Amino acid sequence: MDALSGAGPRRARGRPGARSSGVRAPAAPWARFSAWLECVCVVTFDLELGQALELVYPSDFRLTDKEKSSICYLSFPDSHSGCLGDTQFSFRIRQCGGQRSPWHDDRHYDTGAPVSLQREPAHYFGYVYFRQVKDSSVKRGYFQKSLVLVSRLPFVRLFQALLSLIAPEYFDKLAPCLEAVCNEIDQWPAPMPGQTLNLPVMGVILQVRIPSRVDKPESSAPKQCGHENLLPAPVVLSSVHELDLFRCFQPVLAHVQTLWELMLLGEPLVVLAPSPAMSSEMVLALTRCLHPLKFCCDYRPYFTIHDSEFREFTTRTQAPPNVVLGVTNPFFIKMLQHWPHILRVGEPRMSGDLPKQVKLKKPSRLKTLDTKPGLYTAYTAHLHRDKALLKRLLKGLQKKRPSDMQTALLRRHLLELTQSFIIPLEHYMTSLMPLQKSIMPWKVGVETPPQIRPFRQDDFLCSLEHAGPQLTCILKGDWLGLYRRFFKSPHFDGWYRQRHKEMVQKLEALHLEAICEANIEAWMKDKSEVEIVDLVLKLREKLVWAQGHQLPVKEATLQRAQLYIETIIGSLPKDLQAVLCPP
Repeated sequence: MDALSGAGPRRARGRPGARSSGVRAPAAPWARFSAWLECVCVVTFDLELGQALELVYPSDFRLTDKEKSSICYLSFPDSHSGCLGDTQFSFRIRQCGGQRSPWHDDRHYDTGAPVSLQREPAHYFGYVYFRQVKDSSVKRGYFQKSLVLVSRLPFVRLFQALLSLIAPEYFDKLAPCLEAVCNEIDQWPAPMPGQTLNLPVMGVILQVRIPSRVDKPESSAPKQCGHENLLPAPVVLSSVHELDLFRCFQPVLAHVQTLWELMLLGEPLVVLAPSPAMSSEMVLALTRCLHPLKFCCDYRPYFTIHDSEFREFTTRTQAPPNVVLGVTNPFFIKMLQHWPHILRVGEPRMSGDLPKQVKLKKPSRLKTLDTKPGLYTAYTAHLHRDKALLKRLLKGLQKKRPSDMQTALLRRHLLELTQSFIIPLEHYMTSLMPLQKSIMPWKVGVETPPQIRPFRQDDFLCSLEHAGPQLTCILKGDWLGLYRRFFKSPHFDGWYRQRHKEMVQKLEALHLEAICEANIEAWMKDKSEVEIVDLVLKLREKLVWAQGHQLPVKEATLQRAQLYIETIIGSLPKDLQAVLCPP
């Protein structure tokens, strides 16, 4: 039975079972819970209805019918997977019904978090723990149920660890256990980038550290300190979001660079895997191999024919969308034959010391039935393959090097590759910033700092001869061709918009500082009352904008700006003062 009634676009929060009055309380219940999770769902298999939403906590969290349907279908492996026992995987769905008002302020978290870990504004992640075991007391002979954590945060490692603790207990004890866990999560501190957090649940303390935007690469793990005051000793998670890249990429190690290029260019890609666990891990690993670049395309770690976007993604009347799809149903091979890149991975098998590698194959060799593992694409990589990396990983396997060390090696290679590609873009973008000496308080007008010069692709490409990726990367190849294709991708647009926004904010901050350091009284001497009132209004607007957008401005500068406003108003006649400062 569905625990929800109504499917409005807004939500109300309350304790499980409580009625929603429609009035927002001063101290919202579930505010701390909703800083981490949107809701917790239980999906069961009903003989008459199929997959059905059995429970939702908080019980008055509102989902649209389309969202409910998506969660139900995506919480169960399809019949081709044959998953027995317990399995974990994840999915990502589009939010329907308009923007919902959060009970917590996202801005503080998003300002401090790396762009790749910021909250999803228009999608939900679903983290699933599915159990299918024989049970003679059930008509079909099987117990089938999923516990799903729905969140806007991409913390796959944290939420998988949380599910490993609570799902087995829930399947034994059911609702009372789940309510107790939700109440515990509602006591957690808010997610704070750069801080080590202790998260108690079911007698265990999970210790995590959410990366900060200003972190160095080696500072992502929680600091091992203060354990002596915690009983029981905490379970330390080395990361809230990072996957075991080496394990995920084992069957495609020979083609990691080609896949990196496809991701960088935002190319449509289908990943066909034997199970939702393999498909979702491969898709997430692919989207995260561009770190620290934000993945700006759509992606679905697990996707089925029942998804509401099925028609949109499979239509042949337009070009395939910029999306990475993880699927398990071979039917998609037939439906998506027109897609340019299809990655088919099989069950993990070892061939000597190296996992059996998929082969590059032409799309014409793609068969509707019994498709063999391979990367089916006509794409030719722009960069030469790094054979030394493959040799080092193979040597690590032969020496039985731990998987986390292999992952660190692979992650560092991908990070250096992405940084080598992005650094020339960053340098060129910085050169478009006006010189600081041109940021004059009264030159253009109090409301307008100097403008950032436009990004000219040809000028950038010319700069590569002396300041290109060859300065930091040993790989040879057609870097110019790769940049030209990158300019047409959603990732260039996403990167440019983010950097332009940051530069505009920096300019606004520098302009406000220049105004506050200027001699305001000297400026006012030959100005009319109209001009002075205009200055007050513009300064107020700048101050509100600086505080609302959390500009990188010192607190002393904000205080000085406020003092300026008060000084200027004090110099005006009483009637104008009354207008500008009403009681």
